[in-house]
Amino acid sequence: QVQLVESGGGFVQAGGSLRLSCAASGRTFSSYAMSWFRQAPGREREFVASISWSGGNTYYADSVKGRFTISRDNAKNMMYLQMNALKPEDTAVYYCNAILLYWGQGTQFAVSS
Repeated sequence: QVQLVESGGGFVQAGGSLRLSCAASGRTFSSYAMSWFRQAPGREREFVASISWSGGNTYYADSVKGRFTISRDNAKNMMYLQMNALKPEDTAVYYCNAILLYWGQGTQFAVSS
């Protein structure tokens, strides 16, 4: 069992930056591939980025590539999403995910134009 808690949401202006954090419980965090998903109002949840257990491989949705950076610190059981050059269309609830099985409760932020 893995418990995930996201933090870092809020409000930011277009072009600004924000970092989301995901705190994970459990001793097996370092063996899990982790991901960020997001769900905008009225839309389905979509993939944002993922990172391998070691952090050596990362993958991004085309919509965020070059603007977002996913990272992890296995010693601290933490995962992060650094978001730069934010756009209004990035507004959503962002969810932390472990091995496509465990989900956090989500953290929301809005980007104003």
